[in-house]
Amino acid sequence: MEQSKLWTKEFIINALINFFVAVNFYLLMVVISDYAMKEFGSAPSEAGFAASIFIIGALVVRLFAGKLLVRLGYKETLALGVITGLVMTLLYFAVNNIYLLLLVRFWHGASFGITTTAAATIVADIVPRKRSGEGIAYFSLSQILATAIGPFLGMFISRHGSYSMMFAVCAAASAAGLLLAPFLSLLKKELTAGQRQEMRGLKLSNLVELPVIPISVISLIIFMCYSSIVSFLAVYAQEINLVEAAGFFFIIYALVVLVARPIVGRLFDARGENKIMYPAIFIFAAGMLLFSRSYTGYELLLAAVLAGIGFGAIQSSTLAIAVKITPSHRLGLANSTYYMFSDVGMGTGPLLAGLIIPYAGYRGMYTIAAAILLACLFLYYLLHGRTGGRRGTVLLAEVTKRGQSPR
Repeated sequence: MEQSKLWTKEFIINALINFFVAVNFYLLMVVISDYAMKEFGSAPSEAGFAASIFIIGALVVRLFAGKLLVRLGYKETLALGVITGLVMTLLYFAVNNIYLLLLVRFWHGASFGITTTAAATIVADIVPRKRSGEGIAYFSLSQILATAIGPFLGMFISRHGSYSMMFAVCAAASAAGLLLAPFLSLLKKELTAGQRQEMRGLKLSNLVELPVIPISVISLIIFMCYSSIVSFLAVYAQEINLVEAAGFFFIIYALVVLVARPIVGRLFDARGENKIMYPAIFIFAAGMLLFSRSYTGYELLLAAVLAGIGFGAIQSSTLAIAVKITPSHRLGLANSTYYMFSDVGMGTGPLLAGLIIPYAGYRGMYTIAAAILLACLFLYYLLHGRTGGRRGTVLLAEVTKRGQSPR
């Protein structure tokens, strides 16, 4: 009988490592531009690049992270990412010019890309197959908690402490993750001769997991729309005179996700992805439309609730779909492919929104984003929804016939 236990020691340790790494990322992300301008007199464009080059580093390394997971092993790759992340965090203390800061930020982003891809692959491999949606939903809460705690610590220390104190807190978070890593007990996956041959060489199919691309395209568009909220909330709130309510937006969002995501995970496993994705996309689109038409604080915070339900469900479900349709020996490639597309969405969203705002205004830009989300209902149907869970069932039958375990 298949082991159905979810909260194993490995699951908890892996989630904690992911949490500490994410706290480091989100803490620095909210203050690094200000740091570059105040410490080095950088122009806003340079300071913004200091923030975004982190994502570039993560995106570049994800292209090779899947292959690295196969070569080194899951635990070893995770340890490499955590160690590199700690080293890069300590190097912030030695930065004395903007160019060195950009270099450190790039490699810090690369370490983040390795660690998060490895952590996601580990959880996809160790959770019971019939509870993959629930397991990934619970695991992803470590990231959600970090999105609330990291920025809060960053803003608090920036007001009451120093940049050195900020780097010390980040180093402590990285060190905590590193101290936990040795307690992670994972056997190195042994591939069959056919699997080793399949993974050999530098070719497209060994850098990205091609069957995961359709659902990753959906993720890219969803993340692109979500990033417009993250990037322009403060400015938009000033324009519509709802600054005080906007200060609670992501707190409400995080609380809703914490409550809703485990429920979504269980429904994913019990009812299938289509029962989650169609309502979630519609709810997120409704939340974005309400966001674009908010005139009171209550409307803005209700939009946060809808965004938490919709985007939170989409984020965990699209990753669970990517895992569901991938054989076990290619999980690293599936995760790296998924995260690459998500990173592109988060990175290009603010740029595209910035191009639209001068012509449509903030309300018009968010209305357009809501329309794009509604269009995703049809796009999801074309790329995945019309086959639903059958694609994963077919894959399961195929790999079982070949004598390979899909999990």
